[in-house]
Amino acid sequence: MYEFHGWFGIAESPEESDTGTLDEGIEELRRRLAELQWATGEIMLRVHNGEFFVLANGLMNRRRDEAADLDLLLHHIANRFPGSWGLLYERSADMDEPPGQGAFRVRVMARGEIQIRLDPFLSPVRPIIED
Repeated sequence: MYEFHGWFGIAESPEESDTGTLDEGIEELRRRLAELQWATGEIMLRVHNGEFFVLANGLMNRRRDEAADLDLLLHHIANRFPGSWGLLYERSADMDEPPGQGAFRVRVMARGEIQIRLDPFLSPVRPIIED
């Protein structure tokens, strides 16, 4: 099983204003998102109070193309929009990196960097959320 839930605020700069190419960057991002064809997951671009957010959720029987697509997309966002921020919670029995089976990991994006952290809230899933 591969489960993920995340959100990312899109910003060209950590400053309050964009650097002048936000509109074209958003159009490119829209095209990338439209190319993704996930059977049991969703990814979308939304606007809230004038700010753009990418939302991603899914639950698959195993890690497939969605995991690779998501990884590429996050790196694109971090590189193209270095002021972006957000979190992606993931769990899978066959993750290459920690924590492995029975726990969530969190990818944290801030200032163009993505770090992997262990989840302190829902892990280990047994006994916290499962019997």
